[in-house]
Amino acid sequence: MTEPNGQQRRLIESTEGVHLVDAGPGTGKTFTITRRYANLVDGGDVEPDDVLLVTFTNNAATEMRDRIVAHSDYGVRELRDAPIGTFHGLCHDVLLEHGVHAPTLLGIDDRITRATRLVDDETVERELFREFYGRFADDHPEHEPFLRVVEEPTELLGLVNQLAAKGVFPTEEGWYRNGERHLDGDFEAFAETFEAGNRPRNGGGKQSRIRERLGSYGRGKCYRADAPSRAELRGEGTKRVPDGTAELLFEDDREALKSFVHDVYRGYLAFALRRNYLTFGFLQLFAFVLLCEDHDLREELAFEHVMVDEFQDSSEIQFKLALLLAGTDNLCVVGDWKQSIYSFQYAAVENVAEFEARLERFAAELNDDRERVGLPIDGVSRLELVENYRSTQAIIDFAERALVTPATGGDEVDPAAVRDRIVPLESNAAFGNSRIEAISHEDEHEAVLAKVQSIVGDEAYAIERDGELVAPGYGDVAVLTRTRDYGRELLEVAREYDLPMAYEGGVELFRTDQAKLLLAWLRILESDADRGWAVVLEEAGYSFEEVRHVLEEGTYPGNMRAFRTELAGANGVGGVARRVFSRYGYDGGVAATVLDAVESVRAATTMTRGDLIRFLERGVESGATREVSAGAGADSVTVRTIHATKGLEHPIVVLANMNANRFPPGGGGAGTITFEDPLGLRARRVYAEDHGHPHVYHDWRTDALRRCLPTEYDEERRLLYVALTRAERHLVFAAGGEPNAFLEELPVDIGTVEPTVRRADAGGTEQATLGFSVPTPEGPVGYTPHTLMREEAFSGTADGRGAAYGTDVHEFAERYALGETDDPPARLEPDAGHVVDLLDSLGGELRPEEEIVLPLEVDGERVVLSGLADLVHVRPGTVEVVDFKTDTTRRAHGEYRKQVSVYHRVLDEWFTDRTVDAHVHYTYDGDLVPVDPLPVTDLVDLLREEGATPTAP
Repeated sequence: MTEPNGQQRRLIESTEGVHLVDAGPGTGKTFTITRRYANLVDGGDVEPDDVLLVTFTNNAATEMRDRIVAHSDYGVRELRDAPIGTFHGLCHDVLLEHGVHAPTLLGIDDRITRATRLVDDETVERELFREFYGRFADDHPEHEPFLRVVEEPTELLGLVNQLAAKGVFPTEEGWYRNGERHLDGDFEAFAETFEAGNRPRNGGGKQSRIRERLGSYGRGKCYRADAPSRAELRGEGTKRVPDGTAELLFEDDREALKSFVHDVYRGYLAFALRRNYLTFGFLQLFAFVLLCEDHDLREELAFEHVMVDEFQDSSEIQFKLALLLAGTDNLCVVGDWKQSIYSFQYAAVENVAEFEARLERFAAELNDDRERVGLPIDGVSRLELVENYRSTQAIIDFAERALVTPATGGDEVDPAAVRDRIVPLESNAAFGNSRIEAISHEDEHEAVLAKVQSIVGDEAYAIERDGELVAPGYGDVAVLTRTRDYGRELLEVAREYDLPMAYEGGVELFRTDQAKLLLAWLRILESDADRGWAVVLEEAGYSFEEVRHVLEEGTYPGNMRAFRTELAGANGVGGVARRVFSRYGYDGGVAATVLDAVESVRAATTMTRGDLIRFLERGVESGATREVSAGAGADSVTVRTIHATKGLEHPIVVLANMNANRFPPGGGGAGTITFEDPLGLRARRVYAEDHGHPHVYHDWRTDALRRCLPTEYDEERRLLYVALTRAERHLVFAAGGEPNAFLEELPVDIGTVEPTVRRADAGGTEQATLGFSVPTPEGPVGYTPHTLMREEAFSGTADGRGAAYGTDVHEFAERYALGETDDPPARLEPDAGHVVDLLDSLGGELRPEEEIVLPLEVDGERVVLSGLADLVHVRPGTVEVVDFKTDTTRRAHGEYRKQVSVYHRVLDEWFTDRTVDAHVHYTYDGDLVPVDPLPVTDLVDLLREEGATPTAP
């Protein structure tokens, strides 16, 4: 694109007034914005210092600066200090130059200095918050009821950041500028939503959605004595819940809860300032307060022109900051509601979708005691960029269809209302050839790779290059996924076939081999821990039995002991990490990122080496992510999450993992204390001493309220839209055995593909391993508990509902036990509901998917039975192993007894001081059936009968 089209030229030349620009994907948004900026500053009346240009990332700001230099009279040096950047960078500059006293405006007796550092690493911030929260808990016994119910302290950090993005700040005695009204919620808005959901359906013949959803109220929950019954809430002999229920649920005394959140929020602000750091959220917080209270400074800093890019990704406080910084009537915001996908980073799609209403409301709020915003609120000019330079018309039309496609079987979409908001795009692609396909196979990873191989070199998937259509290579294909784990799994399978593939995006850093090995060696240095030695011995190739023998005897290999001595002399944890990675040959991006993470958190906190070990362990448990690129050469397939591909484009897109409960995700857990419009601040659990017995109860109001609000899938549809509009030429969907509702509803036939992957003739380097001398083990031979079962016991029956259904029930059980999901999916009923009932009834520690290894000797040879126990339930005096089965009968109970007996024997060895029980939980009817475990001799006999005796070499 060298010259602007008609719509672009209109925006470039419209330099006065308030403008809302709808810029869809591929419409040349950056081109147009930078040309508009150049037009402003080259006119003679406006200098670069008079124009504020804000975008979403530093990389985007750099690109814009470069483009402006290429198309204006100003050079790099002249624009070096021009206000072109992010909201965070702008606030940082304002505070350092003018706002050292900003904390005092909230009653905090501290200052911001040039030595105040910015903590922009979420991992480091979480550890700092943990340090703060430990001290806060010790210093505030008056908040004990809430301290008891908060299971994970860092969930409160998320709440603090959410409130900061909303513009809710604590003062010494209360909340800044009537922010408390947000915490109280909006009953009128809730009542309107409630009434809409409480209307009987099907012309009055079917109960309302809210009454239906309240049918699961109380299931698996433990409420206080004052909680109404399910019948009282739902009413009887009616299709709708009784009048007055909305007010009964909404109104609650939350003063103590607000006080707790206030003190945590304010205490953390003070802690950060004492420790001399700020976060992105706190930068914006203090800059906003400063601009609101220092009227002379606000007028001094105000810009003649304010331009905000990617406005759909802005938060509420960022909208207000833009208004405070607009010194004239000239404000231009550019965005696309269809691409708003960052609500988890507190982006508010309403900033674009409801721009005029928010402009009026925010201006009124900011001007309530004096005029701070002078922009006209009734003269907004709407401009549209509609010419798409990226994709074919077929892909554009298909992507727009995705915006009205149901995300689940129960999702309701109003297509007419959505289409009224869509500005249709027109393709300007030179060639119109486009293929849109879908494939499905249970071996999805192999199917995706096989499909990629079939595409490469096939002229039917020709792409444009230098004005011509040519057959694609690997580098022309991108695989996009909803979740990170699928991308990493696909990369591992691709490596098995030497297929060139690069994963780019966030990885669960502390679950990588690099982090696990570093953690192992740190454990060894700290206490010679068996857990550390087991990892490094296993990595070096030792068998299970050999590892066990080494740990029992303490006869660690000499070269390993020597390496431990070498590490003991290393300079700090950074020195340890460097030597570990060097010894194992880890020199890529993951190792560098792990090193940066541990050095950053060690430098920012007061951690000992033991603390650092626990930090790494928490990283493993939480799956904390970092951005890491794992390149595989120029001509390689790119794998990214959809979030990470925003703003990018690829000739061919394969949208993989289009599976039920994966896209959209099957559900997620929420924090103990939450904030949500229009409900305000709520607690999901409460500590009380009903009947004289202290207990953590579920809050019945919060439980019921969550069932009264409709489940929103709009962002999932927008995420799908973003994925599809990354494709320039061709689009392929891929699913496993159970395609999601999106794929079932979209107008594309789902075909099959043979998951036969050819080993690619591609060069590459293998990851070097530690050069220990390891004897080749003779055993043991490994089997699973399923080896003991007779297959004929399961044949010819209809006891179950398929392997896929069973897998999904097991996955739900694991996630529920871990607190990662809350409501059971309707398609897994009644099984999931019975799983919830069981897990909610258990006290003590729940360990889902516990790895079990039972070594045995069969006719003088070593054999190992290993598997995963569905659930281990640990209590002070007893341990219970539970295996979930979705059978509708008990025909196979005798076979399941063999499997559970293996788990029981292992736990009996682990927990010698406790009684070990075993059960099979039949999820179809919720029956928990005890198992009388078989003696070890019977297990050995079963292995012998199955021919599991290994042959001696």
